[in-house]
Amino acid sequence: MHRYTSQAEPLHCPPAEIGILLTNLGTPAAPTTSAVRRYLAEFLADPRVVEQPRWRWLPILHGIILRTRPPRVARAYREIWSEEGAPLLVTSQQQRELLQTALTPLIPTRLHISLGMRYGEPSIASGLQQLRQAGTKRILVLPLYPQYSATTTASTFDAVSKELQQWRWVPELRFINHYHDHPSYIRALAKSIENAWQTHGRPEKLLFSFHGLPQRYADAGDPYPEACRQTAMRVAAHLQLEQSQWQLTFQSRFGPEPWLQPYTDHTLTQLGKQGIRHVQLICPGFAADCLETLEEIDQQNRRIFLQAGGERFYYIPALNTEPLHIQLLSELVTGAIGDWCHSPETTSP
Repeated sequence: MHRYTSQAEPLHCPPAEIGILLTNLGTPAAPTTSAVRRYLAEFLADPRVVEQPRWRWLPILHGIILRTRPPRVARAYREIWSEEGAPLLVTSQQQRELLQTALTPLIPTRLHISLGMRYGEPSIASGLQQLRQAGTKRILVLPLYPQYSATTTASTFDAVSKELQQWRWVPELRFINHYHDHPSYIRALAKSIENAWQTHGRPEKLLFSFHGLPQRYADAGDPYPEACRQTAMRVAAHLQLEQSQWQLTFQSRFGPEPWLQPYTDHTLTQLGKQGIRHVQLICPGFAADCLETLEEIDQQNRRIFLQAGGERFYYIPALNTEPLHIQLLSELVTGAIGDWCHSPETTSP
């Protein structure tokens, strides 16, 4: 059992600097074919992401996939790119700033928060270097993946370890590897759904769509599917939904092998053909909106549902910079570094 504090409380910390590394998946530097190719080359070469022998996979990656896929993915990125840049990166930068503001009064010591992306820039290595240059002696790594998976959370740990292997002096390190059942996370998701209902009405079916995973990864012991189920069940219970009113699905599959099911796009087709007219969909595994939510879900999957006979489709945005989300991140940090600090009651005069 995990014990979570009900709220972020002020901590009295020693003068040694504390660093927080906030991480997410990443994004291409630009919505161009060349930038997307560089990004996909790094992403799809990660052995945590594609669990295939390197001698078999790398020729396929460089000989076929990186020759054919980047133009199509670049077009999709252009659909969501803003003047400020990639939505995932822009939102992550805002989250970092808001978290710094929220934590400053709670941790009255020298606190530094940097941002690092697993793939692309700013990299995890550069985020750690920023904390090093700031003189941090203790570092907390917070990957913004609520549900643990070896493909995301463990891969982040790999990148952190790879960078720290180059350091002569390694700081004290802590790592938050999930928060799929944190009460404040569940409340924040439920509140975002309730806000959608106030504006768009209650749907006939609410879908919880999570990023997919090859089925064989789950068969090998990855706990990700169960974490997704726990999140969806807890939010549904918080909202007092009947089983018939909601469903768990998985999106973003890649390649010919079976992935976690049911698939989001197939489910939307079935619902439309069954006469379901109003569907709302939320993607709880994404801390910030990105290609997989803004283009795949809100554009591609919207069309799939409407073409199958549905009439109303609403994508409920990710938590992004919502105040309850920033509060959750604050609680995760203060809960993880509590014994790095001393509560007012135990601080020596």
